[in-house]
Amino acid sequence: MWLIYALGSAIFAALTAILAKIGIEGVNSHLATAIRTGVVLLLAWGMVFLVGAGSGVAKISAKSWVFLILSGLATGASWLCYYKALQLGEVAKVAAIDKLSVVLAIIFAVLFLGESFTLKTAIATILIGAGALIMAF
Repeated sequence: MWLIYALGSAIFAALTAILAKIGIEGVNSHLATAIRTGVVLLLAWGMVFLVGAGSGVAKISAKSWVFLILSGLATGASWLCYYKALQLGEVAKVAAIDKLSVVLAIIFAVLFLGESFTLKTAIATILIGAGALIMAF
């Protein structure tokens, strides 16, 4: 099931780039990011209430709160950078460099989460990184 959601994420992320590039024309990138964030906020809370997950808020540990807040800050910084890059550059190049996040996520997962780094993972990581750089330059 994770694969279906991951593919959905990829499709919607691709649409995000195209729709944002069209929508950001003549709009300050920070304002555009704020609008996007507001929509995401409404959608996310709508889903919480739709599936009845709101009662879980009280059960979240302090550690989880800290890391979820830090994750939110990282997401916000990523979106601000992404929208500015889209405003200044071509979608294909911006999206390719953005996908270096896959390479960094793998490296961080190995370093900070103790996830395994096999020969297959190493080769794939190099290929993804090389592909992103070739697309951008």
